Amino acid sequence: MTKVQVRELVFEKFINSAEIDAAVQRVADGINRDYTGKNPLLLAILNGAFIFASDLMRKITIPCEISFVKYASYSGTLTTSKVRELIGVEENLEGRYIIVVEDIVDTGITMDKLLQEIREKNPRDVKVACFCFKPLAFKKSFPIDYLGLSIPNDFIVGYGLDYDGHGRNLPEIYKIAKS
Repeated sequence: MTKVQVRELVFEKFINSAEIDAAVQRVADGINRDYTGKNPLLLAILNGAFIFASDLMRKITIPCEISFVKYASYSGTLTTSKVRELIGVEENLEGRYIIVVEDIVDTGITMDKLLQEIREKNPRDVKVACFCFKPLAFKKSFPIDYLGLSIPNDFIVGYGLDYDGHGRNLPEIYKIAKS
């Protein structure tokens, strides 16, 4: 099994490039099917979702737009349960179809806060497109409308996901190696 070191931690390969591509295609297929003629606004959450959002945009075949927000709730390998807005929603969302694009939903605390803020701006519809979902860590009740992969509650890096800012550039996804 392929291993990599990110900072002081060792990770082992968990999800390969072909599985990533298939998951992104599944999400894109759902969006293409459900949003024909609707010109949705994809609202991608930085920093982690930028690679997923980029790949997703290339697979979406309908007219759409993209914008970015930045929220943070992690320190190291743990969630702080406190959400900080670093870059907020700038667009007029009233009457728009919104698809929030996220790399990973674990506790759901960050996404829940963002969804509340979006709904206050009176969009026509709000959906969530998530690359990785950790159902065992999930503490909220909103639906994941477009899901790439459900995964165990392991800490992962690669494909935009990081450990203290490192490892985002790995083309595949790695989980902390068992000692």
